Amino acid sequence: MVRVRFARGLLAAGMLVSVAACAGERAASGAPAAVERPVAAVTTQPPSDKLTKLLEQPLPNVKGKTFTSAIVDFPPGARAVPHRHGQAFVYAYVLEGSVRSRLDDEPVKTFRKGENWVEPPGSHHVLADNASRTEPAKLLVVFISDSGEQIKVDD
Repeated sequence: MVRVRFARGLLAAGMLVSVAACAGERAASGAPAAVERPVAAVTTQPPSDKLTKLLEQPLPNVKGKTFTSAIVDFPPGARAVPHRHGQAFVYAYVLEGSVRSRLDDEPVKTFRKGENWVEPPGSHHVLADNASRTEPAKLLVVFISDSGEQIKVDD
């Protein structure tokens, strides 16, 4: 019987300490302790593509033109910023995964491993993204550009 009374006393004391602590928090903050404060919403951008140049070399038989090859990696869910390639002629080949692409006002097209496309000089690449949210995608891209011109300029 004594043990039961002692346990009840400890339980009651614990409850009083807890209530006092909550009241203290309420008094200090001016808000009820049990009410959760709102957390600012976090907006995250999708990951971006990564262009890694493999080779950049002036064309010996075409004055003023440069050949550039690059690998473009798209992590799962990645999206490239809309961009242009100046007056470059662009060839893209899908090494792995699937990539959605849209040039100017053309319809969106999905290209899978082994497929390819070309971009005429002056094209606006308004959409380039990984079609998968779980698997990476990778392109081999070849540019024939004016020497000294940037091969990719984001909007």
